[in-house]
Parts: sequence; C-alpha cells; structure tokens
Amino acid sequence: MAEDREILREIWEGRLPVCFTLATEEVSTPIAPDPFYLMVPRLTYFPLVTDKVRRHFVRCVVPEKHDNEMWLEFERHPLKWHYPIGLLYDLFVSNSELPWQITVHFDKYPDNKILKCPSKEVVESHVMHSLNEADALKHKNHIMALMQERDHKQLWLGLLHDRFDQFWSANRKLMEHSAEDGFRYIPFRLYVPQLTSKPFVQYLIKPVENEKKLVVEDLLQRANLNFESKGPFQVVIHGIDIPLETPLQWISEHLSYPDNFLHLCIRYSQT
Repeated sequence: MAEDREILREIWEGRLPVCFTLATEEVSTPIAPDPFYLMVPRLTYFPLVTDKVRRHFVRCVVPEKHDNEMWLEFERHPLKWHYPIGLLYDLFVSNSELPWQITVHFDKYPDNKILKCPSKEVVESHVMHSLNEADALKHKNHIMALMQERDHKQLWLGLLHDRFDQFWSANRKLMEHSAEDGFRYIPFRLYVPQLTSKPFVQYLIKPVENEKKLVVEDLLQRANLNFESKGPFQVVIHGIDIPLETPLQWISEHLSYPDNFLHLCIRYSQT
C-alpha cells in the first residue's frame, strides 16, 4: 500500500463547507443569529466537530432548552450522527450545491429517527464497534483482538483530532492481507433509498473468487436490485464516481471510511 499513501491522504483531507442556521421557530432573541460556517472533514462525524456550532446558537434559544441535545436537519431529513459526514452528503445532496445548508435544532429531538448522542464517548463506542465488525469480516476479528489498548486509542484519537499519521499508523494493521486472496470478506454498506426501504444493503462478498478479482460491478449484481429501473446511476463514495471495473480489494484498502467500511451510495442523474 505504500505507493498509494497519497491516495489515502487525499481521501483523509476531503472537506465540505457547511452553513449551519438555527431553526427559525427556535430563535428566542429579537434578532436571529448569523449563520455559522465551518469546513468539516468528510471522514468524521458531526458530534466531533460541532461544539462551536452549539456555542454559537445555544444563547439564542430559550434557557430551558440550553441543555437539550442539539440535532441537525437537511431538507426535512434528520441527519444520523452515526453516519460519517461525507456519507450523509453523498446520500442527501443530489445537486452538489455548496456550502451545504443545514438546519440546527435544540427542540423536539426525533429519537424515533436518530439515535441519542449525549457525549463523544458514544461516538467512540460506535466507531470501535464498527471496526470490530469490519475486522470480523476481513480477519475473523484477529487483528483487533491482537491490538493493544493503545492501538485502539490511537485509532480513536487520530480520528477525533483529525491526525492522518496517528490514525494510519494503527489502521494499516487492519489493512494487512494475503497478497493472493485479499480480505476474507469486503466490509461494505450499499445505500439505495430509491429502491429499498432498508437503511442500507449488505451481504457477504469476497474480493477474489476462483482466482478472479471481483469488481464493483460484481458487488452490484449480487444485490438483486434493478438499479437501471430508475435510469442512469453512479456508485459514489467520498464524492467520487467509482468505475464499475474497480477491484473490490483495492477500494476496500484505499477508500474505506475510518470505521473500515465502504459506504457506497447509488446516485441517480437528476431529471
């Protein structure tokens, strides 16, 4: 993987400009607060980067709501904090308009649609659970089990503080594999809200079968979904249109999110 380290760094440094605005009905001051602009890493999670957003808006809501958990919304979609930011953008923003316009709420938390997230420790627990799940698919959980506690902390702190070298010095162990067969299975989630009511689709798929390297097109064929029924489509991750002939092993090593999953969105052309 050494020769592709720059690809890993380019993916890590992906950013999105976001414009946060307090929900009009929650403004309690005579003058509405200014929007708050932030450049956020695509690979991280909103609760890890929105402390300043909260401080900016909380003074403008009624005092009894000051301790409420803040939540975010885009075009009436409550944004799931446990989805990486880049995935949320690829999933919901079809016209690629920037900055991304997000509404901030302190009231009426939609806990029937999004999980509660009272602290960053909850995010850490979610990330570690996902890493264990991905490692179980790739290595029968052998790597995470053999890693020391400091390695686990290094993964978390690298993500929390946006430190590429710190994160990847530990994460590279999770990307090791035999040259011939690659990973045991590819950890991925496929998001196709236009074709299924499930939050995402996933199933077991190997990177190599019968000495043939499987590609993105093979992964799609096994989904048993009629992708063409909605017209031309793209497979998008990190805002990138992935060619269908791309080997699964390669994208798993280089384009996985920090949780070690490929979060692939099917995006249809606007009519």
